[in-house]
Amino acid sequence: MQIHSPQFKQRAAEALVDPGLQKALGRAKQGFQVKRAAAVAGLPEFEALRDVGRDIKNHTLANLDFYLEEFAARVEKAGGHVHWCSTADEARAAVLAICQKAGAKTVTKGKSMISEELGVNEHLEKHGITPVETDLGEYILQIRDEGPSHIIAPAFHLNREDWEETFRRVHTDLPADRVFSERRDIMTEARARLRQKFLTADVGITGANFLIAETGSSVIVTNEGNGDLTQTLPKVHIALASIEKMVPTLEDATSLLRLLARSATGQDFSVYTTFSTGARRAAELDGPQEYHVVLLDGGRSNMLGTEYQEMLRCIRCAACMNHCPVYGAVGGHSYGWVYPGPMGSVLTPTLVGVDKAGHLPNASTFCGRCESVCPVKIPLPKMMRHWREREFERHLSPAATRSAMGLWAWLAKRPEVYRAATGLAVRALKLLGRKTGSFSALPLAGGWTAGRDLPVPQAGGTFMAQYAKSKRQ
Repeated sequence: MQIHSPQFKQRAAEALVDPGLQKALGRAKQGFQVKRAAAVAGLPEFEALRDVGRDIKNHTLANLDFYLEEFAARVEKAGGHVHWCSTADEARAAVLAICQKAGAKTVTKGKSMISEELGVNEHLEKHGITPVETDLGEYILQIRDEGPSHIIAPAFHLNREDWEETFRRVHTDLPADRVFSERRDIMTEARARLRQKFLTADVGITGANFLIAETGSSVIVTNEGNGDLTQTLPKVHIALASIEKMVPTLEDATSLLRLLARSATGQDFSVYTTFSTGARRAAELDGPQEYHVVLLDGGRSNMLGTEYQEMLRCIRCAACMNHCPVYGAVGGHSYGWVYPGPMGSVLTPTLVGVDKAGHLPNASTFCGRCESVCPVKIPLPKMMRHWREREFERHLSPAATRSAMGLWAWLAKRPEVYRAATGLAVRALKLLGRKTGSFSALPLAGGWTAGRDLPVPQAGGTFMAQYAKSKRQ
């Protein structure tokens, strides 16, 4: 997937005036947010479970080498194969080699953000293999030639009329006057299109929500069942996963599954939760003849032992973006790569470089909602601040910004000077705005006044002055 993160500001500005996108984004509060709140309220031990989830992931990351080796040994014992890939190029090559060895002409795919990160579809197409997305959202994005805008609801940016228009334009063999009276009609049409693809595919590719070291299993969660058909009907199943998806035991996986669906869609559990362990055995009636796990590092190991290690706890629930006011205003495509929202603002600079993605950690109000809803308590605002510091240190931010930050730092380190300067500024603003009560334009505050007026400071002076006064009383 191409990286457009350097164009974040331009893309965000376009998103803000896109009426269709704004209509779609308006559904977020009543959808994801309300449902998550209800699901959390129905589980009294949810906060304690967040601590458990955090500790499971921390323990796994601290011993990741051991669990990766244990997982690989279990996969091989069950008749599967593990492909160790340091880079995206190696992972793409591994997937292609497996497909070519199987003589694949058609590949069905479940939803996988790692496949988006790798650009698997484009790579297979270049080599004469047709990939077919089977997740309903991913399917329409494929026929529209668009990337996902959300990590669990890939077509989140589309409205129902967009689906209908696309199906009429692409499915030209069906009656042009057919009626889509409800959402079920859209799903039925897509299902009819995909059914034959499931039956004729040579290889099925899925992602993995978790990898279990104890059993060598991969776990996927879906609400459509397409993932099960993708990994059981073809003769070859490829599970794509990054190394941080590892957990030690089945019990650990079930603990994290209790967090995942509640945080993501507000369900107690997803409709389908599927554990895959190895290839089909002699006494079994279904399942693939070959089972492959393509394990991607892709820069993750470089995060271990750094201030960004905690990002590797992420279980891809999307709660952070579902509650983020910035994502809620500009949508996922503005972020310009695979991972949008607060988690993408930390992960993207780590994987592609802060020189390409420096705008993203700056696209935050630091309201803290992302951290407050994260099921494994990732301190996203703290890590975004770290990226801002790295950007400043490397002189990647604009010169005016660096100068302003330098002046602020100089003042902040000199409390007496800081209090005098802010006190003078408050008095000057009160004097200048005594007649109007607010400012519609003000030097150094154009970013604020472009969209709202700046109120004149009221009686009481600066915060520090009021605080000192309260201490004396």
